[in-house]
Amino acid sequence: MKEDSLKAAMENLILQQAERLAVDYLQDQVKSSYQILGKGLINQVCVVETATHKVVVRMNKLSEYPIYLKEQWCMEQAALVGVPGPKVLAIGIAGEYAYMIQSFVEGDNGLDSMAHKPEVWRQLGAYVKRIHAIDVKGFGEELFDPSAGEFKSPPHPGSDGSWQGYVQYNINSLTEHDRLIDLGVISQAESVRVREIFEAVKRTAYRFGLNHGDLSLKNMMVNSEGQVRLLDWGSAEVHVVPDGDIIQAMQGILIGDGPNAEELDAFLEGYGQRLDDLTNLKPLMLLRAFDKLRWAIDRSPEHIESFAAYARKVVEMNLET
Repeated sequence: MKEDSLKAAMENLILQQAERLAVDYLQDQVKSSYQILGKGLINQVCVVETATHKVVVRMNKLSEYPIYLKEQWCMEQAALVGVPGPKVLAIGIAGEYAYMIQSFVEGDNGLDSMAHKPEVWRQLGAYVKRIHAIDVKGFGEELFDPSAGEFKSPPHPGSDGSWQGYVQYNINSLTEHDRLIDLGVISQAESVRVREIFEAVKRTAYRFGLNHGDLSLKNMMVNSEGQVRLLDWGSAEVHVVPDGDIIQAMQGILIGDGPNAEELDAFLEGYGQRLDDLTNLKPLMLLRAFDKLRWAIDRSPEHIESFAAYARKVVEMNLET
């Protein structure tokens, strides 16, 4: 009972903060407001309506401010190539919060929409192809130079932040004392084969482009005409295309929280791609799965078990004979 009261009080404080931010921006009195719950894992998201406007207020910890700047840039670039989504009205810092105010997008969240899901994913595939054509430079998830569309990956011990450094870090991590062996993700013999796969990845020339990075129904809105609008660019990055976003969509099939096989086929059809033509897909899935697991081991222990289970599935997919 006490926990419920504390939760209600916290939600009320969040809503009050969102209302203040909306009033300061719109210079209008609040008519109604509510918090959107259960559709996002990171941001606090509220809808605030006045007599003349309806906006979405997203709030996060102060350190997330650069991500809001990245999201704004990505949404603006996506709109220029015909990918519909909300418009960013304001970004700022208020006390301990970073915030973003967006236009309200009418429709149902993709999780709740009654629209035919394969058609939703088909539209998304067409959008993603346009996104991959946006002019960008670099590699990684941080928007380094908006004027040049340049992204970077922060360096860390074992990697200089470049694509080659990213691959080499994962090669060098394949040792006889590898934590992934202890976790049952690979055996000593499989580690040798994985190294060969990663060495081949390192020698391969790839095309890089902007990836949305979190393609899921929760990040879509579907209006009454069935048009899909894309939300939440917080995970956007410059990575291999088309493989990066397709890998992220395929991950849902393996762990059961994304598109099913029919929806993935529709997504690829919308993109104009055939799964059989994506010869680099499995090795890149393996590389990403290992890198994410190593990140969890270093930074997010609560994710180790689920990331290890997924990585093992990708190992089996790559090493099957």
